[in-house]
Amino acid sequence: MPREIITIQTGQCGNQIGAQFWQQLCQEHGISADGMLEDFATSGNDRKDVFFYQADDDHYIPRSILVDLEPRVIGNIMESQYGNLYNPENIYLSNDGSGAGNNWASGYAQGERICEDIMEMLDREADNSDSLEGFNLLHSIAGGTGSGLGSFLLERLSDRYPKKLLQTYSVFPNNDDSSDVVVQPYNSLLTMKRLAKNADCVMVLDNAALTRIVADRMHIQNPDILHTNQLVSTVLSASTTTLRYPSYMNNDLASMIAPLIPVPKCHFISTAYTPFTSNNTSTKVVRKTTVLDVMRRLLQSKNRLVSTTPSKSSCYISILNIIQGDVEPTEVHKSLLRIRERRIAQFIPWGPASIQVALTKKSPYTQSQHRVSGLMMANHTSIAGLFSRTLLQYDRLRKRNAFLDLYRREPMFADGLDEFDDARETVHDLVNEYRACENETL
Repeated sequence: MPREIITIQTGQCGNQIGAQFWQQLCQEHGISADGMLEDFATSGNDRKDVFFYQADDDHYIPRSILVDLEPRVIGNIMESQYGNLYNPENIYLSNDGSGAGNNWASGYAQGERICEDIMEMLDREADNSDSLEGFNLLHSIAGGTGSGLGSFLLERLSDRYPKKLLQTYSVFPNNDDSSDVVVQPYNSLLTMKRLAKNADCVMVLDNAALTRIVADRMHIQNPDILHTNQLVSTVLSASTTTLRYPSYMNNDLASMIAPLIPVPKCHFISTAYTPFTSNNTSTKVVRKTTVLDVMRRLLQSKNRLVSTTPSKSSCYISILNIIQGDVEPTEVHKSLLRIRERRIAQFIPWGPASIQVALTKKSPYTQSQHRVSGLMMANHTSIAGLFSRTLLQYDRLRKRNAFLDLYRREPMFADGLDEFDDARETVHDLVNEYRACENETL
């Protein structure tokens, strides 16, 4: 029985990533741009039902809700080649179309106003599922809609569906460069409180790392949003291959997430992928792929989609490698022995030092330049550095009480700024929790 997953795309970033993701899934399952199954894909043994359902005329519709407070991005999606794929009833656009103005408080307040409409869509999709497993939220934490409205939806979903898994793919801002969103640290901190308290698993994607990988590994000189979104959609589809091409293990979301998160608070997962390929370059970065080569490269920081600087004490809490391709289990066993002998990966001192591996097929309908590719989902203590940078930037702004009038206009902050203090404390506790994992005794 399929364990269905409903995807919620919020804001500009979430909808752009989502559009690429559904495009990728359609190609991998042999589904045309208007949702019809291609003639060559009728005999596949894949599970389309996890992410799609069939309408009465047999065309496939994504289990997806598209939400935005301004119409531009969703308008572009509906006018694109894949515009007819989506269910029009599952698209919510705000009536005034003014957006959230990169203000978390505005996005959250508008979420309260439009809550009934969105929850009605989600309830309808949930009732349409035979055995709903959970929700995927695609969003950015730095802007207004993805962060504010996304936070509101996380709270409501965990309240409405307490026994369903809530997984997010959260794009963190580039903390190194100057941002066009001056209140980015405020928005990030307020969203991180909800990610820490309401989500079961957070896949951390970092704009700085994404841009670096596109430039360095894929040899694209001036990377734009399309290139980084392609990279994210590759990671999204790779992280769901065991659900869509099931084997005897890791064929539902719970069995993938559970081994990665031994401590409930520490549920922020970083990802790495190799080998990177791009349609726009003739440069083949990796000429021959073996299981050992792929697994070794996954442990290199330059292939990680999060900008963190590991310290001497930072270590892995857990690792799950999803290896795609024509692979013998004996190859995996030999590779794990070699990695253990060379001590390439440093694990927590109080838990088992094991790399779990899930083997999965590649889609027969898409061309691949490589025999083997791999995705690593890792719980690593160095992720605390990303949160510490956000705290540092927040403290700089808050010390001067900069830009707080934007938030005081909204009902949540009308009586005071306690919510900021509470969010800061939550993120600070999260950093300490990850630091504690590095010690022998908890």
